[in-house]
Amino acid sequence: MFYIFLIIFLLNPILEKEGKEVKKAKINLESPAFKYGEMIPSKYTCDGENVSPPLKWSNIPEGTKSLVLICEDPDAPIGTWDHWVLFNIPPDTKELPEGIKPLKKLKNGAVHGKNSWKKLGYGGPCPPWGTHRYFFKIYALDTVLNLKPVASKKEVLKAIKGHVIGYGELMGRYKRRKK
Repeated sequence: MFYIFLIIFLLNPILEKEGKEVKKAKINLESPAFKYGEMIPSKYTCDGENVSPPLKWSNIPEGTKSLVLICEDPDAPIGTWDHWVLFNIPPDTKELPEGIKPLKKLKNGAVHGKNSWKKLGYGGPCPPWGTHRYFFKIYALDTVLNLKPVASKKEVLKAIKGHVIGYGELMGRYKRRKK
């Protein structure tokens, strides 16, 4: 029995290095436009200007080489709907202002992936019915992704596997206003 514990103890650093047991740092992700669990103002939706909300984060772990930001709606009737995919955000970036343009590559070097509308950039909440939840997720990576602009969320999530050293999320809700 002692030898089993010894083997596990000795293998632990190897498992950690492979990303199987690494404890991820908690990144604080917030928006001045809404707090966790609150309604997202219509300005940031299809009922308003459909611009991305301002986002701020802190507690990025040491050793971070790039950040990934994904916004998704798990309540969509046809499965999770991807509203925003942005990767290779420089690690010294602490916020994104409102209204990020849908360019392939931003001035700071960040790269847009494609959303579920098959477009670059942010596409705001636009639920067909009811109140949906929108999760803004930020990942700190120990690498820079070697992906082309227009990479899908699926491709980004596959590429970050084993490289996530920090994570945070912000959830907002939205229900379409009656016309």
